[in-house]
Amino acid sequence: MNQWQNFSKGLIKENAVFVLILGMCPTLGVTTTAMNGLGMGLATTFVLLMSNLFVSLFKSFIPDKVRIPSYIVIIASFVTIVELVMQAYVPDLFEQLGLFIPLIVVNCLVLGRAEAFASKQKLITSGIDGLGMGTGFTLALVILGGVREILGSGTLFGLEIYPGDGILLFILPPGAFLALGYLILIINRLKKNIHDVK
Repeated sequence: MNQWQNFSKGLIKENAVFVLILGMCPTLGVTTTAMNGLGMGLATTFVLLMSNLFVSLFKSFIPDKVRIPSYIVIIASFVTIVELVMQAYVPDLFEQLGLFIPLIVVNCLVLGRAEAFASKQKLITSGIDGLGMGTGFTLALVILGGVREILGSGTLFGLEIYPGDGILLFILPPGAFLALGYLILIINRLKKNIHDVK
């Protein structure tokens, strides 16, 4: 697999949200707006990229018996950096995302990539994988957040798309499940149509 394939698999083929159904806690919890999705996605991408690099770099020094706790410490270090930077430079977004930022530490996407991929691959390959998976995760959160924001409040990134009230359901947790379900349905249908054409 070349590096482009390594990067792009996280965008569509192995998208964490729409295909692998990973990271559902932040996916459903913070995507009330596209901006929240973007903020959470970028934070997760940074943590994923850096933790993949560090796990790959130190894989030969980490004893097998303590590898998972070691990965958690590495991931927690980068989550702390993200928290401090967000608190200092984007406090409003930090408040919106709240508890979901510290929960990146135990996000199954981040831990899974550290365990299943970065611990077995070279440094550059691990970094590209982290960047690709994080970019795919970010795109998924922005799409889901955008759909929910448009339908729920008639805005996108805070800009009015149509006047009046939206459908309140899409701002609430059940709306997250509905929107995600329909997006997965659409993506699976598109993939099937593409496969049938081939």
